[in-house]
Amino acid sequence: MNLTEEKTVSVNSDSYRPRQELLQIKDLRISISSEGFNFEVVKGLSLSVNENEIVCLVGESGCGKSMTALSVMGLLPRGIAEVTDGAINLEGKNLLGLSGRELRSLRADSISMIFQDPITSLDPVFTIGSVLEEIVRAHRDVSRSEAKEIAVQALVEAELPDAAKRMDSYPHQLSGGMRQRVMIALAIALDPKVLIADEPTTALDVTVQAQILENLRDRQREREMGMLLITHDLAVVASVADRVAVMYAGEIVEEAPVDELFEDPQHPYTQGLIRALPDISASRGSLHSIPGRVPPPQVPPPGCQFTPRCDYAKDACWEELPILSAKGTHSLRCINPQQFKAL
Repeated sequence: MNLTEEKTVSVNSDSYRPRQELLQIKDLRISISSEGFNFEVVKGLSLSVNENEIVCLVGESGCGKSMTALSVMGLLPRGIAEVTDGAINLEGKNLLGLSGRELRSLRADSISMIFQDPITSLDPVFTIGSVLEEIVRAHRDVSRSEAKEIAVQALVEAELPDAAKRMDSYPHQLSGGMRQRVMIALAIALDPKVLIADEPTTALDVTVQAQILENLRDRQREREMGMLLITHDLAVVASVADRVAVMYAGEIVEEAPVDELFEDPQHPYTQGLIRALPDISASRGSLHSIPGRVPPPQVPPPGCQFTPRCDYAKDACWEELPILSAKGTHSLRCINPQQFKAL
């Protein structure tokens, strides 16, 4: 079954090709401290984002996607989560070795982030115009009038209706879709090289979701930015991604160009996610679901993390930790890749 043909927005048709690497996450490990216990939530993750490329990091809630994004921005909650190993390189510079001041100078300028919930990210006591102008003036040597001009232009590009008039609006005066457009404007105002978007269409209706995604893709293509888009929704992946990394229990279990992943999913978890997508051509019936749940990071299972939920698990899967192995442009973490059939 050609799953990508069922989407209302077609899969990105650009063929995968190597581009200049902007962001490189290498062997990243993140631990959380809670109630006297330490446990890993990200386990040796490696991922890169190239210029003019959208990489989707997809997986269920709790798999470590947002923690990965926050670590890149240097925004992990202090005293709760910390990077214990690895490197995060932005154009060759390790962000983990920078001071707080150096990181702040990079945010919004070289690397920016759109957060999941705009209402908690926007200060309710400031107008959106004042916030935008402050960010511009903090990173650019411009006058107030020039900063306002840049801010309005960013809102126009984010397709906020009546952009100039909305400069005087407070967050509570805007709809959810409008607030997310403000977040896009904040993220792109200074033309960052890398943009991270963490579930940017959560809680929005389907029509607004499509508009937001199209706007993000257009802004990314215009600027040739590298984008790391974090989502649990494979329909979103199919509509915008160039490359996809599937994450499970703190690890990447499969990575491939988007067309290749949908045409030939090789990990049982990826196959389960794709089977769970609604199929408008099929007769009515219950949707497929993956049995069980993501194991708690405090008590990880032995061997492969997906073994307790895998229909193809063998005895060796409970004992051996699979590595992420690459074959061409496709990477897979499984010790029995030939033991089951792809969709």
